Amino acid sequence: MLTVPNLLTLSRIVAVPLLVGLLWWPQWRAGYGIAFGLYCLMGITDYFDGYLARAQGAVSRLGVFLDPIADKIMVAAVVLMLVGTRDIQGIHLVAGLVILIREIAVSGLREFLAQVQVSVPVSRLAKWKTTLQLVALGALILGGAVPDQPWVASVGLAALWGAAVLTVVTGWDYLRVGLKHMD
Repeated sequence: MLTVPNLLTLSRIVAVPLLVGLLWWPQWRAGYGIAFGLYCLMGITDYFDGYLARAQGAVSRLGVFLDPIADKIMVAAVVLMLVGTRDIQGIHLVAGLVILIREIAVSGLREFLAQVQVSVPVSRLAKWKTTLQLVALGALILGGAVPDQPWVASVGLAALWGAAVLTVVTGWDYLRVGLKHMD
């Protein structure tokens, strides 16, 4: 069902290779600037696909399936690219790794719980985690576009750690729910 919300979700998935391409050369500051604009647009579509689906009564199984996948693909691709370009390095790799591990683990847990017909709604704290994560990665991309403003990347790294902490907390919340349904 190709509704506007689902098309917005699909557009995020299709835009990921372009985003990766723009981040491929860390010395190309304009590429980082364009990537920041694209990343912001992708974040806006993430908000509006859910908003429109609910407002129009167009929530679909396809949308419920694709939206978290689009988010995870985008976050994973950006984290990997920023590690590859050394915008995330040293001890900050731990924060990126925590985020990636949680995304994979929660996806697997949701798949398991779906098989036993248990739905785990997204918590308010998990939405804050996602917001902080998106801000962190956006700031790190913008930091690559404006290297003469090192505070931008510092804000990104601080937000990345904040997102990692919320990632652990929300991941634990999901795991606790999941453990109740495991033999």
